[in-house]
Amino acid sequence: MKVRSIIIACAGLVGTIAFSSPSPVHASEWGCEVLLCASNPAGWQTIGACHPPMYKLIAAMKNPGFSWPTCPEAGTGSPGYQRYDDCPTGWEETADPGLDRGNDKSFCRRRKTNCSGRGEGYDCQPYEYQPRPVRSKPYYFDIRDTEAGASSRHWFNLNK
Repeated sequence: MKVRSIIIACAGLVGTIAFSSPSPVHASEWGCEVLLCASNPAGWQTIGACHPPMYKLIAAMKNPGFSWPTCPEAGTGSPGYQRYDDCPTGWEETADPGLDRGNDKSFCRRRKTNCSGRGEGYDCQPYEYQPRPVRSKPYYFDIRDTEAGASSRHWFNLNK
């Protein structure tokens, strides 16, 4: 995973202000700390210096009107969120078969292969269902690599 462009954009800003200055951290500085910590492949929980900004984030998320701190210097905005992982191969996303929840794609389904024919007493349901897997890391940042001109997705969670 390449986080080089993040580090270049944020390291000087965060390093000098967050770790050596007793002054309060401003929103973009905090946003850069969150981005650096969340994009750590080992997880922010493994880095002691990441605990304060991430705990601050988790606490702030409970406040009405919360908005993610961002890091404009790194060219990223707020993270994305995907609660569910992809369905297994051969399965498709669908809503709960027993409830009408509209866009809640919390189940996977696939067409049964042994459901053919018609006739009296025929009661074959054409699909089988299973709950979609829940992601262990549902949040993500898409981080652009300015040198390669591509972006990579960095998944993270907010579990303490």
